[in-house]
Amino acid sequence: MTAALVVAMLFSLLAIGMPVAFTLAFTGALGLYLVGGLDAVNGVLSTAPLSTASSYELISVPLFILMAEFVIMSGVADNLFKAAATWVGRVPGGLGMATALAGAGFGAISGSSTASAATLSSTTMPAMLKQGYDPKLAGGVVAISGTLAMLIPPSIALVLYGIIADVSISALLIGGVIPGILVTGVIMGTVWVLVTVDPSSAPRGQAYTMRQKLAALRVVGPMVFLFMAVTGVIYTGVATPTEASGLGAFGAFLIALWERKVTRAALSKALVHAAHASCMIIMIIVCAKVFGYFFTLTQSTQALVAWIGSLDLSRWVVLALILFGYLVLGCLMDQVAILILTVPIVLPVIKALGFDPVWFGVVVILMAEVGLVTPPVGLNVFVVARYAKRPLGEIFGGVWPHVFSHLLLVVVLVAFPQIILWLPSKMAP
Repeated sequence: MTAALVVAMLFSLLAIGMPVAFTLAFTGALGLYLVGGLDAVNGVLSTAPLSTASSYELISVPLFILMAEFVIMSGVADNLFKAAATWVGRVPGGLGMATALAGAGFGAISGSSTASAATLSSTTMPAMLKQGYDPKLAGGVVAISGTLAMLIPPSIALVLYGIIADVSISALLIGGVIPGILVTGVIMGTVWVLVTVDPSSAPRGQAYTMRQKLAALRVVGPMVFLFMAVTGVIYTGVATPTEASGLGAFGAFLIALWERKVTRAALSKALVHAAHASCMIIMIIVCAKVFGYFFTLTQSTQALVAWIGSLDLSRWVVLALILFGYLVLGCLMDQVAILILTVPIVLPVIKALGFDPVWFGVVVILMAEVGLVTPPVGLNVFVVARYAKRPLGEIFGGVWPHVFSHLLLVVVLVAFPQIILWLPSKMAP
């Protein structure tokens, strides 16, 4: 009863707009007081923040964020789109497909979905509109392509899941590679279908010679360098994800230097943005730890697992209900908050049902991608609308075909878990 009361208060405070971190700390402390008195509150508050913030794995979060800021500073994303457009811009819907490829490339060297959406909005969206693309189609593909950074390593979302779930971050990051490629292909395929149905929505682009196409590939070099500096060293076992995050941040800084984009003002802006984002995420994790202690004391998770075990339901039905819950929460809440609130509760159930936690983590992040473009929150849609100066309704209207195709892909990944688990199984020990 106490747990239900505290959870109800948690969602009530979130609904009225109280910051996630403060909501978790307040309700967690209140729950601890109701269960164990003032001594329990003092004991947790005096130890949990330091023990959580001093976690070695947590170092990777600010470093991956800093890496994303340096990538934005370097302007590599602009070059990636131009290179992709040179190769596929001539086919029907080519610039939309190039946007997906640029989103995948940017995701492979940044890890931040909002940064990816903002960058693509200011580079690919004007190019598509100038060529005569339907604004709904253009806005939809930009918004959904920005979400690829959540899945393709180095993904900050996967790192957070690994920290919360105490699962191998290396396996999670490598597990996101093949699904990331598949999602990119699904976005491109969805664009092709939409253009086939309505050819007027996406005129053909300019044709290029093979010499021009090969010359355009030179800009892919920095992306390959950075991808190998992060994902490559993790896969080969040369470095841990935390060490790889440091290599990635340094590599991104070198690329910005090479592109001659490092100025005092730009460097200061990147550091400040990285510090703000890092403090927000780490504060949420620390406060979630306080809330987690309350759940541990009340044994709510164990009770939930026992209750689900007593139901006469197939494990696939339970999984479908859980994923549907993530879809609903994604429409209402920030993805970081969803992971921190739900993973400690849901993961024991998933393990009890016999599902792999690495596989589940990748599937959950894919569901979070869908949440990033669904109303009423749809963070990526708001970012695209702001940077592209287009109506919100127009962008939301353009993402629905991609939401449907993403959900079909989720079904495939659930039916064939080895699509996710095969590459991590081949990693160097």
